[in-house]
Amino acid sequence: QVQLVESGGGLVQAGGSLRLSCAASGRTFSNYAMGWFRQAAGKEREFVVAITWSRGRTYYADSVKGRFTISRDNAKNTVYLQMNSLKPEDTAVYYCAADTSTGRWYIATSSPEYEYWGQGTQVTVSS
Repeated sequence: QVQLVESGGGLVQAGGSLRLSCAASGRTFSNYAMGWFRQAAGKEREFVVAITWSRGRTYYADSVKGRFTISRDNAKNTVYLQMNSLKPEDTAVYYCAADTSTGRWYIATSSPEYEYWGQGTQVTVSS
């Protein structure tokens, strides 16, 4: 089992920044990758970015490339999402998720490929 707890959401003006954190506990050694997804009201959950625990490989959705940065602190079992130049369309509940698969050679971008999820944290960007 892996437990994930997000923090750092809030209200920010367009152009501002926020940093989200996702603290993992439990069988964290088995995590292949950690991802961030978001779900806006009335829309489907969408992939934002992911990072592999061991090598730190990353993959970003085009919509956030150049504005968001994912990083990890292996010693703290924590993943961070630095969000800059925020736009109103970034408003959503942000979820972190853990991919504990073995043998995967690519970074998963679909929700079903992630086994464990945090409770989500609200990010609201005002115009």
